[in-house]
Amino acid sequence: MGILGNSGSGKTTLLDAISGRLGHKDSFFGEVYVNGRHLKKEQFRDCFSYVPQNDALLSFLTIQESLTYTALLALQKCSNSVIKKKVDAVMAELSLSHIADKIIGSRIFVGISGGERRRVSIAAQLLQDPMDLTSVDTRSKERELETYSRVQVITSAYKNSEIFSRVLEAIERTRCMKDRPPIPFKNRDSPGAFSKLWILFRRITRNFSRDKMGIIMRLLQNLLFGLFVAFFLLRLRTDVREGAVQDRMGLIYQCVSAPPYTGLLNAVALFPPLRAISDQESKDGLYKKWQMLLAYILHFLPFSVISVAIFSIFIYWTVGLYPDVFRFGIFFAVVFACHVIGELLTLVMLGVVQNPNIVQSGVVLLNSAGVVVGTGLVRTIEEMPPPFKILSYLTFQKYSSEILVVNEFYGLSFTCGGVNSSTINSACIFSHGTQFIDKTFPGALSRFTMDFLLLYAFVPVLAVIAILSFKIREKLISRQ
Repeated sequence: MGILGNSGSGKTTLLDAISGRLGHKDSFFGEVYVNGRHLKKEQFRDCFSYVPQNDALLSFLTIQESLTYTALLALQKCSNSVIKKKVDAVMAELSLSHIADKIIGSRIFVGISGGERRRVSIAAQLLQDPMDLTSVDTRSKERELETYSRVQVITSAYKNSEIFSRVLEAIERTRCMKDRPPIPFKNRDSPGAFSKLWILFRRITRNFSRDKMGIIMRLLQNLLFGLFVAFFLLRLRTDVREGAVQDRMGLIYQCVSAPPYTGLLNAVALFPPLRAISDQESKDGLYKKWQMLLAYILHFLPFSVISVAIFSIFIYWTVGLYPDVFRFGIFFAVVFACHVIGELLTLVMLGVVQNPNIVQSGVVLLNSAGVVVGTGLVRTIEEMPPPFKILSYLTFQKYSSEILVVNEFYGLSFTCGGVNSSTINSACIFSHGTQFIDKTFPGALSRFTMDFLLLYAFVPVLAVIAILSFKIREKLISRQ
């Protein structure tokens, strides 16, 4: 059956209503019957599948892998062999078997053709055992003209024939039947929440693992920044006249402000395609949007650990920060937290803002404001106006900068012109790092443990806020 109509006549809205995707409940009038039986609104999604205009597929998966993961998300009690047979049957039905091991591809690198992508989207819906499959084809003038010409031929040959009358009579007889066939709902026994999370995690990891250049950049982007800083500073000194304090504060400033930006770049580059797929598959009832978000968080954490570890090992021992293994561990933990917080903050905004460019600009502004207000390196917090002083407690940069200052300066001794700086000299203000801490960050020594706990409290808090933002996103999309 085909639904024809001019642009704006309501074809898509009708399909949205039938398939249970119509967000505005007040705009739905009438009833839906299947085999003469009334279908409740909450049953629509379990009876129909929907192929949207735009194909949302992961670029680095093969056709067989993409369909297999869809089947795993939709079916629980089927064994792997049964799922494989089901996937093979659907691929054979849609003539995809000969390219089953071909990468789907994207605009950046060549994969399957547009028509083949369309068939993969249809196959993903057929795997869910739909009774009816609805589709809104991508519009083009050539296809519309071809469709209209075919309709005219069919109408002229069909309308005045006996077949047309028989079809109308069959429809009328079905409406009058007492014993009507049951409603064939989808054969779905979907996995539990943790099983879905594990499947999504495996799918994300399999997809990104084939992007070799992407993996290299994710692991080495912090190191590339560290190389520039190391070549600029070369080696930290202990002579106050040669910039012992200034160089250390500049390095701390960079280590607090830069890692969130690399986290931002990762999220903006990697997550929008996953978000688009979750928007589609969550409408199919395969999982919730926040489950895709949580799977991505679990995926990027190991990469963040390795990337920050490479950066920390290089920069800490190359430029000559305080030579202590325990303090190196503190340095790594702080930089790691800043990196993860930057990526989580980006995910929060990606939940409620559709355009990644706007998200990127917003996170950059937030991070820049946090560095200015929270670090105390641009202006000491004690000298700030009360409103900015209060805002500084809401920034993770305040706690990370205090931790790194104490971690580096505590127990450090300075010289002045080659002699001990305790000698009276107007250029030598500090002879010990503790003096600098007490003057610049008063009370930071006593707050060291609390600062560390507060810094890491941002991670679960932002993760929860990100989940809430995607729940909000789900409601906003349902109202469109």
